Amino acid sequence: MSSRSDQEGAPSIEGDSALRITEIFYSLQGEARTVGLPTVFVRLTGCPLRCVYCDTEYAFSGGQLLDVSDVVQQVAGFEPRYVTVTGGEPLAQSNCLTLLHTLCDAGYDVSLETGGAMSLEGVDPRVVTVLDLKTPASGEMQRNDYANIARLREADQVKFVICDRADYEWSRFKVDEHGLRGRVADILFSPSFGQLEGRQLAEWILADNLPVRMQLQLHKLLWGEEQGR
Repeated sequence: MSSRSDQEGAPSIEGDSALRITEIFYSLQGEARTVGLPTVFVRLTGCPLRCVYCDTEYAFSGGQLLDVSDVVQQVAGFEPRYVTVTGGEPLAQSNCLTLLHTLCDAGYDVSLETGGAMSLEGVDPRVVTVLDLKTPASGEMQRNDYANIARLREADQVKFVICDRADYEWSRFKVDEHGLRGRVADILFSPSFGQLEGRQLAEWILADNLPVRMQLQLHKLLWGEEQGR
């Protein structure tokens, strides 16, 4: 069985506790339950997916090789309460699990943003996972690992990035099919930036009286596509 670091899209890693990191930065959380709260983001390099709306293609390759201890030291420099590990696809690097565990031990409120193609097995139970189920218009729906649904915990969140009406209907169906309303803390519906107007998605949700949380990407409203925000 191959390790995560052997997976397609994962960067080559050297060293027992090394990670390839694209950037570490301090900003406001733009999505999910902690939206608006100051947060340190650790963006890992590499991703096996190629979603049509991806806004972090610069994280597909390159990056800097850092030991987990070096990453934690940089995070500490911001004196945060909240830390989000994101990508790319962070779980494509096996040492991501060590990083998550170490950040939790350090006392941070840690969240993980993952694209749903990699197994959640081994993720520290103290971590809040934000699982992005890929919709048909993403171009990567076939990569969803639905075995992850059974691994979600009550505090976790499931996100759907919706590009059009067909995506909306598909997402509604998946919420019901997998019983997500009773399984996770939040179900997030997000309009794909530049593809679907937020107002349109809001009207669909209200018309159907859906018990989901609609969210806009706060960081893009504030800073556009600026990297490191």
